[in-house]
Amino acid sequence: MNTRFLGQLLLTVLIAAYGEWLFVDKYFFISSANAEDVKIANADKPLLLGEKIFISQSNILHPCCKEDNRNELSKKETESIHYKSLRYLEDYRYLRNSQNTDFWRPVKYIPLGKYIPLGDQEDWYLSIGGEMRQRYEFNRNELYGEEFVGNSHNWLQRYMLHGDLHLGTNVRIFSQFMSTWQDWRKTGLRPEVDENAFDLHQGFMDLTARLGGNNSVTLRFGRQELEYGSGRLIAGREVPNNRRSFDAIKLLFNFGNWSIDSFLGQPVKNLTGVFDDVRNSDRSLWGIYAVSAWQLLPDGHIDLYYLGSDNRHAVFTQGRGHETRHTVGTRIWGNPLPWKYNFEFIGQFGQFDSNDIRAWAVASDTHYIFSQLPLKPQFGMRADITSGDSKSSTLGTYNPLFPTGAYFNLAELGGPSNLLHLHPTLGFSLTEKLKASFDWGFFWRQNVNDALYSITTIPIFSPTSTVEQKHFTGSSPAVVLTWEPVPHVTVLASYVHFFPSDSFRTGHEAKEVDYFTTWVTYKF
Repeated sequence: MNTRFLGQLLLTVLIAAYGEWLFVDKYFFISSANAEDVKIANADKPLLLGEKIFISQSNILHPCCKEDNRNELSKKETESIHYKSLRYLEDYRYLRNSQNTDFWRPVKYIPLGKYIPLGDQEDWYLSIGGEMRQRYEFNRNELYGEEFVGNSHNWLQRYMLHGDLHLGTNVRIFSQFMSTWQDWRKTGLRPEVDENAFDLHQGFMDLTARLGGNNSVTLRFGRQELEYGSGRLIAGREVPNNRRSFDAIKLLFNFGNWSIDSFLGQPVKNLTGVFDDVRNSDRSLWGIYAVSAWQLLPDGHIDLYYLGSDNRHAVFTQGRGHETRHTVGTRIWGNPLPWKYNFEFIGQFGQFDSNDIRAWAVASDTHYIFSQLPLKPQFGMRADITSGDSKSSTLGTYNPLFPTGAYFNLAELGGPSNLLHLHPTLGFSLTEKLKASFDWGFFWRQNVNDALYSITTIPIFSPTSTVEQKHFTGSSPAVVLTWEPVPHVTVLASYVHFFPSDSFRTGHEAKEVDYFTTWVTYKF
């Protein structure tokens, strides 16, 4: 065990312990609310960003349904501060006249008028926040044995610090730094996702024109995280050590019930050094994403979008080539308790070198909560079908673009290309602070002439003429425990097993997989 690891671990423990000791010793606090009851606070984007994550295995990793994000300036003064996955969505203006007793309350809303003669300009303020995450992984036969046969261990650390500066209601500057480290992994670093010594993860400016009422137009330019809908196509990639950001320019429109984003950018390539991250000039993303309430369904909402992407070095079963892909789709979702529903329909077309692209996907995520029963059981079913490639020259493989980091469970055994997937889930609230969920995913290839793909759309197992091809690839049970012992701290533990099908085992020598991970996150 090296001294770097010991020093970082000790620093994390001391900071977290000291902060929580002061908090408990000096202040009365209200325990963290159930994540299902937390409203997203975001005055600038009333519907578009900031998913609500339900406490169940599939939904921790793959948010189901989004809530109305409108800022709640009338929050109770004693309510605990809640933190978002996309930290720039947090809006702490409600603290300006609040007696909230959270330990970090003084740095969440720092009025600049105290230090600069601005008069009564309460919209001139600074907010500071951060995160520390310590994570352990155990893998037996990583990636079906393709990556490593036998037992392997991995220790991952993530440190993030951000500042959110508001210069009135029209100008905002947000910056976030990230430092991530990896130790013990026998096969070395995974490119872009494991380690980044220190770099600017986000740094953007907002220029906003207020148009009366809740209507506004905002120009955002700089390095920023993007996340839309359920994260099936564009997500901040929370689970891996390195989160994902883009060098992008974006226009945000809010008109009545509609929230519309248009954007153009390129992903940031996470490198391992200090301030060495660069824009990935081989890949581009552009699009329009619109969200509105939809009264035809209970608590209904609808997303409509067009996404364009370009990849100069795409890899599919057909080979390597230049891919230009256009994605159009809609998502219909809502939370008319005790139900939660989320349906998405996606079509894709474009060019892969000189060949056409024709691909599609249909996804659903439905839950029912028995809130009056002991333990509040929540039953759910996820179902996905995405197109695979046939033997024709037209490329039929669905591309999920920049999806959430762990699509089906934390083991990250595959991605949603060429797939038929059924995934029953069952969740419980064991206590107010301890949640448990169980799920079992069943996986088939949609087309036996196409490969099984990773989350980054790289073929893992390609079909061969010497092996009889079958649709069914295997099943994967998983369990997740999530515990919030005190505000700011989240502890998660998960175990995943994968049973390969007989044809997958004999034809591709796929092995059974055991995966365990646990992490502790401290946010402020």
